Amino acid sequence: MATLYQGNVSSPAGAAQDRATGPIVKSMSLSDLHQALREGWEDFKAVPSHAIFLCMIYPVLGLVLARAVLGYSVLPLMFPLAAGFALLGPFAAVPLYELSRRRELGEEASAWDAFDVVRSPSFGAMLGLGTLLLAWFVTWVATAQAIYIATFGYEGVTGVSDFVRRVLTTPQGWSLIVIGCGVGFLFALVALCISVVAFPLMLDRHASAGEGMVTSLRVTAKNPVAVAGWGLMVALLLLAGSIPCFLGLAVVIPLLGHATWHLYRKAVEIDPNARPLPPPTHQRKPAADFPANLFPWKRRDNQ
Repeated sequence: MATLYQGNVSSPAGAAQDRATGPIVKSMSLSDLHQALREGWEDFKAVPSHAIFLCMIYPVLGLVLARAVLGYSVLPLMFPLAAGFALLGPFAAVPLYELSRRRELGEEASAWDAFDVVRSPSFGAMLGLGTLLLAWFVTWVATAQAIYIATFGYEGVTGVSDFVRRVLTTPQGWSLIVIGCGVGFLFALVALCISVVAFPLMLDRHASAGEGMVTSLRVTAKNPVAVAGWGLMVALLLLAGSIPCFLGLAVVIPLLGHATWHLYRKAVEIDPNARPLPPPTHQRKPAADFPANLFPWKRRDNQ
C-alpha cells in the first residue's frame, strides 16, 4: 500500500516500512462521538447558510422520491429508498468536510470554497468510492424489492392503508420487517466499515480509494464499539430528520458531515510535519511498446 505521508526516509527499507504501516489508527471512546457531534454543531453554526444551501437538495430529493413512489405504485420501496440515503451519506458530505477542514486551519469558509473539492488531487478517488457506494445502494434497493416479492408476491397494493395493513397485521408483514431490517443492517454495516473515515482521509491526505477503505476497516477493527455507536447515532439522527417530510435532513446531514470530519481527526493520527504526497504520475506508454509495456521489469533489465 502506498504511503500517505512524505516523511524523512533514509533508506528503501524505511520507505517500504512506511508504505506498509500507513496512517496510525487511534483508540476512541463513546465520549469522542459526543465531542465530534458537538464540534460538528459548532461548524454548522459558523456556516449555517452554506451548509443548508449545500444540503437542501436532499429534502427536495426525498419529497420527489416519495411522490414518485406513490405515483408509480411501488410503495413497498419507500422505506428502503429512504433508509438507503445513509449508504450515500459519506460521499454526499464531501463538501462539508472541506468546510470543516478550512475552519480547522483558520481559513475563510464559504459555499464556493466547499466546491474546491473538485480540484483536490484525490477527487477522482472520491468519485470512485462514491460510485461504489451508489452501486451498493442500488443493490440494496433491488434486494429489498426481491424480499418483498418473495414475501407477498407480485400483487400490488391499492393504497397506503392497504400496505400498512399488510405489513403490520399479517405474519408475512412481520417476517418482511424482520428479514428486511436484518438485511438492511448488513448493507449499512458494510458501507459504514469501508467509509467511516475514507472520504476525510482522501481529502486531507490525498489518499487513494483503496487506502481510504483499508484505513476505515482498521479504524473499525480497533474501535468496534465506538464505530457501532457512531452508526447507531447516524441512523437515529437520519430517522429523526426524515420524519417531518425529510425537511429535517437540511440540518441533520450537515451536522453529520461536519461531525464525521472531527471523528476522522479522533480516529486517525496525522504527523503535523508530514505533507500529503502528490498524486502519482502515470507515464504515457506508446502503443508501439505493446506488449513490452506490460512487463516493465524486462525493460529495466535491458537498460
